[in-house]
Amino acid sequence: MDLTTTVPTPSDAPLKVAVILGSNREGRFGPVVAEWFLGRAAGHPDIEAELIDVARTEPPAAGAAAAEVAPRLAHADAFVVLTPEYNHSYPAPLKNLIDRHFTEWQAKPVAFVSYGGISGGLRAVEHLRQVFAELHAVSIRDTVSFHNAGALFDDRGVHKDPDQVEGAAKRMLDQLVWWGRALREARTRHPYAG
Repeated sequence: MDLTTTVPTPSDAPLKVAVILGSNREGRFGPVVAEWFLGRAAGHPDIEAELIDVARTEPPAAGAAAAEVAPRLAHADAFVVLTPEYNHSYPAPLKNLIDRHFTEWQAKPVAFVSYGGISGGLRAVEHLRQVFAELHAVSIRDTVSFHNAGALFDDRGVHKDPDQVEGAAKRMLDQLVWWGRALREARTRHPYAG
């Protein structure tokens, strides 16, 4: 089956966005960031978001969930990768998920939400940009990053000072929608041959 071709979709149909939670460490902060981000995506009228959590799809927890990832990625019009920074890069389970697929990423946009210590995960994002370029995906310039992420959210997972980060999320999502629609239309008219 050629995963680069898609069923024609109206150009103004909501963008199907796979949000990938890239860490599986015990005690990870990623679910807090994912919940925050999914709230922003839910408020965007042009986006339908679906979470893919590497803690459920990658070893040792893989099983049947791993087999279900390929069609979910193929069905997506765009991606948002939520990543922490581990040792100046991104987590191994995220790399495993990315490398197990190829055509699913092609000619689709990828945006990034990162979190971590003082760098806010931005070094992980720079590594991911190189990987996705190799997979023929288009990375979105603007990102959302949380520097010293644990101190930015309260015990309920609510961001303490949301104004600046809300604006960054809106800009990134608007760019993702533009690229997602443009590339979806291009794939429909001219299936990507990679």
